[in-house]
Amino acid sequence: MSRETQSLQEKKVKPLFEPFAAGKLQLSTRVVMAPMTRSFSPGGIPGPDVAAYYKRRAENGVGLIVTEGTLIDHPAASGDPNVPNFHGEKALEGWAKVVSGVHEAGGKIVPQLWHVGMTRENGSLPHPEALSIGPSGLNLQGEKVNEPMTKTEIESIVAAFASAAADAKRIGFDGIELHGAHGYLIDQFLWEQTNRREDEYGGDLVSRTKFAADIVRACREAVGPDFPIILRLSQWKSGFYDAKLAPSPEQLERMLKPLTEAGVDVFHCSTRRFWEPEFPGSTLNFAGWVKKLTGKPTITVGSVGLDSVFTDAFRGSNSGLSELDELVARLDEGEFDLVAVGRALLADPAWAAKVRDGRNDELRPFHAEALKTLY
Repeated sequence: MSRETQSLQEKKVKPLFEPFAAGKLQLSTRVVMAPMTRSFSPGGIPGPDVAAYYKRRAENGVGLIVTEGTLIDHPAASGDPNVPNFHGEKALEGWAKVVSGVHEAGGKIVPQLWHVGMTRENGSLPHPEALSIGPSGLNLQGEKVNEPMTKTEIESIVAAFASAAADAKRIGFDGIELHGAHGYLIDQFLWEQTNRREDEYGGDLVSRTKFAADIVRACREAVGPDFPIILRLSQWKSGFYDAKLAPSPEQLERMLKPLTEAGVDVFHCSTRRFWEPEFPGSTLNFAGWVKKLTGKPTITVGSVGLDSVFTDAFRGSNSGLSELDELVARLDEGEFDLVAVGRALLADPAWAAKVRDGRNDELRPFHAEALKTLY
């Protein structure tokens, strides 16, 4: 590649590598590492390999790392004993080392705090004795599996999220992300398919936001006014890719208002393809609409740099590379503020640096084998 061609490519992607600031969230680039479950933390404890994995991305131009989902302190938070905990002395010591490595490399990092709710099957490890929990005890198909959560259980889960947020601040993270997407526990309260409650946590769309808003408020109280809180949202659910929490901009605005008022600083808007319009009559994607309706910064995500959706990876399919022109143009126009990259960064820890430096001929396509190791 000639130096002239390389310079042109660097200029084309320049908006991706400009600094970003929103309150205390000060980032060197607009590239975010998307949260991706890895299951490489035996006993729930992240080790040196996990720390090195995240540090490699920070060394190569990623402005913000959102960790894989980390489990709040509840026995049914996950059904996978190799997903990392975000509670207990040993797990938090492991995360402190992750933070140290990322900061040493000049990056910023937030943990994604997670409870999977009714997507976990009863009897799953590491706590087979614990029943899975959800707003109405329904799985994503709307079938009753367990009893609805009690008010006491709701209060304990809210407190567990707040405790994790306080720990994140204490051990040096740069903020937190709450996983409120993809059909997991917080999202199960938002979705009418899984929330059939008749108390203050159920009912219409606004009432169904109460659980999420309570968690945001509790976390805000635990970390103070300046510690960044990111909330990940999606319309789609695992296995229900056409689902809509809000089928119109007006309803989306009603849903977002209580969450914004509760203290969300940034919305991470999960889609499978970033270029798809969210509602008819507008080219804005989900992140674009959320930014327009709330005035808050947003993160977009969805097949960035690749030519197929993430579900193909779970079927063992590889993905080729795709151009970034449309993504960068939308970012430059202010449709959204930050760009989360998933599989491309999974396969190639230097993806951001290569894009930044115009070394496109060195980019690695995604191979499904990348799911099996920590590159």
